[in-house]
Amino acid sequence: MNAWARFRRNRLALVGLALVVLLAFSALLAPWLAPYDPTRQSLIEKRARPGAKYLLGADEFGRDILSRVIYGARVALVVGVLSSAIALVGGLLLGVVAGFAGAWLDAVMMRGLEILLAFPYLLLALAIVAALGTGTLNTTIAVGIWGVPAVARIVRGSVLALRETEYVGAARALGAPPPALLRRHILPNIVPGLIVYGTLFMANAILLEAALSFLGLGVQPPTASWGLMVSTGRDVLLVAPHVATVPGLAIMVAVLAFNLVGDGLRDALDPRLRGSV
Repeated sequence: MNAWARFRRNRLALVGLALVVLLAFSALLAPWLAPYDPTRQSLIEKRARPGAKYLLGADEFGRDILSRVIYGARVALVVGVLSSAIALVGGLLLGVVAGFAGAWLDAVMMRGLEILLAFPYLLLALAIVAALGTGTLNTTIAVGIWGVPAVARIVRGSVLALRETEYVGAARALGAPPPALLRRHILPNIVPGLIVYGTLFMANAILLEAALSFLGLGVQPPTASWGLMVSTGRDVLLVAPHVATVPGLAIMVAVLAFNLVGDGLRDALDPRLRGSV
């Protein structure tokens, strides 16, 4: 049974995939789906309750929450996808070099990465953002750099294990150069695991971007960001709970969706299941 067939058997994974597709379409079609301009203010209608005009209510500036949640999906996906690409590419390069080169280079690189891993993840992200500055682009770079050490550790471990396999040893004995070993025998066995990790990392990236924006160090107003919306709505949580809870639910659904897809991909791409029916 192929990977897609195994993935389809996982109903939770299909639910997660449907939510991810819905999130992607909401981000792509935001100008047509959003009923109002996300930056349009109406102080007369500030903190308006959900109703006919504003389906999910209005925030402290009278802006339509539904429109801002839809546009906020763009920020979440941009940060999630691009930061995952940065983490995977950077971690893959460092992990392959460390695992394949070995010796002192491996020791030096791993000790440096372990120092970064020793920092609490949010503290490390805050330090990177403080150095780069705020904004969507810098937040994306910061989240991507934060993910590089973990990916490098995973790739290095896989390379070290694959180097000791019989088929890699046989190819080396036949005179295969290192680039050919990497291209034909090592990378094809690493990529499926990286795809799974990248999907799961997107969930963490969305959550970290929301945390940075909540603290005022991520996406800056008036750009619609779920974390920023939760931050501005916490002050009126008792009188207008919808201002903070709606974007909070959006974060929860997005993170859950990517986690479900990642779990489904992990089961579908598990080599131990490739022969199962």
